[in-house]
Amino acid sequence: MTAVLRMTMTMTRLPRLRFLCCCFLLIAAFVSSGSGKVITSLPGFDGRLPFHLETGYVEVDEANGAELFYYFVEAESAAAVSGDDTPFLLWLTGGRRCSVLSGLAYEIGPIRFVVEPYDGTLPRLHYNPNSWTKVSHILFVDSPIGAGFSFTRELKGYDVGDISASLQLHEFLSKWFDDHPEYLANHFYIGGDSYAGKIVPFLAHVILEGIEARMKFVPNLKGYLVGNPLTGESVDVSSKVPFAHGVGLISDQLFEMISNHCQGEDYTSINPANALCAQAMNTFNNLISEVDTGNILINKCVFASPVPNVNSSRIDGSSDGRKILREEIGVGQLNHPPPRPAFGCFTYHYYLSYFWANDRRTREALGIKEGTVDEWVRCRDEGELPYANDLKSSIKYHRNLTSRGYRALVYSGDHDLVAPHLGTQAWVRSLNFPVVDDWRAWHLDGQAAGFTISYSNNMSFATIKGGGHTAPEYEPERCFAMFSRWMLNRPL
Repeated sequence: MTAVLRMTMTMTRLPRLRFLCCCFLLIAAFVSSGSGKVITSLPGFDGRLPFHLETGYVEVDEANGAELFYYFVEAESAAAVSGDDTPFLLWLTGGRRCSVLSGLAYEIGPIRFVVEPYDGTLPRLHYNPNSWTKVSHILFVDSPIGAGFSFTRELKGYDVGDISASLQLHEFLSKWFDDHPEYLANHFYIGGDSYAGKIVPFLAHVILEGIEARMKFVPNLKGYLVGNPLTGESVDVSSKVPFAHGVGLISDQLFEMISNHCQGEDYTSINPANALCAQAMNTFNNLISEVDTGNILINKCVFASPVPNVNSSRIDGSSDGRKILREEIGVGQLNHPPPRPAFGCFTYHYYLSYFWANDRRTREALGIKEGTVDEWVRCRDEGELPYANDLKSSIKYHRNLTSRGYRALVYSGDHDLVAPHLGTQAWVRSLNFPVVDDWRAWHLDGQAAGFTISYSNNMSFATIKGGGHTAPEYEPERCFAMFSRWMLNRPL
């Protein structure tokens, strides 16, 4: 806006009519150059949205024309009117190229899919009463490039990794806050789950460096939170064995065999050098394949992820499923329709999201740019696009940030076999900070909702009773209670 005022002042010598026309065009150009589109209704949602939603793009790689897509939801509580006092959360979803729509519509955002049998028409939405936007502004970003609706005009733009994607997010934030300076003073937090557990502390570290360098448009960083986070360390994988043993998935004998013959990289190697370890791990993998590793308590179902052979998959179980989809939904070409889970499976809402996000009405409402992402998928296959796992460990960033006074919440759904709470507890303890509030239950409605421990470095660890790998999906009320108490500096 400062640039607009400066340029406006130089026009005062123009004839009045020409001056007014130029001002109008200049201001219009300024408004249209903003990255956001305010959305008051969404296809499938009944009535006007009861929250403020903005979507848009921010360019993060000019050479390749790469742009990250975002959804921004303002806090819904009365606290939002108090301006700087309302927390601001950047949320990154797990998976290397999973859409952040997962966070918005399955986990912590204000919308949910109405889970009903898909009949070829637009899936419906409803309001989530446990949305974390009740206490915080949340900025959801499709990252890295290639996730969700984020795109690049040059194929080279897809070649990213942990570090380059984090730096692009930093560029994104700088430009977004430049365009939304009214939020710069709000207490800023970064959150994410699963694989984003590696990215979150590293991005916080990059932001910290920007603060120390006195860069412009740097958010007011106060802390971060990670759920069932990966670190890049071997403990992410090795902890699966004692967890599986503790919950009765493997026998004492197999546990002892693995403990005696597998060490370090043997857990992560496809073919361990030790033959006895290889034999034991093969048995282990066969046994855990019998359960849903995201939450060992639920039924194992089709994951509702894309499949490569479209001819082998039916959209709705009928011979003309693809015809119905093209005519009713308006999608020209669907190359990766997900397999249809049995109705009642936990993954069914993933299945619905594919058809909702690929609906022409949804794309028009969200402001998706034509010719950028022909087909939205929830998660891309790991081998589909290049990605460098070049952030080998995130633990040192956890130590550096919390040592300098930044708050941290680490939480784990306690029935997750993908990133078990035992491994997370182990690396948290390895930071060697004194305990200030020892292991205890935390409660909701008079019942234990999980267990928690706090350390002198402003780090708290909490479990979510009954939670899986993305805990807010499985236990939304408990996770909302945990988040709101921690975000508002109240004890769990």
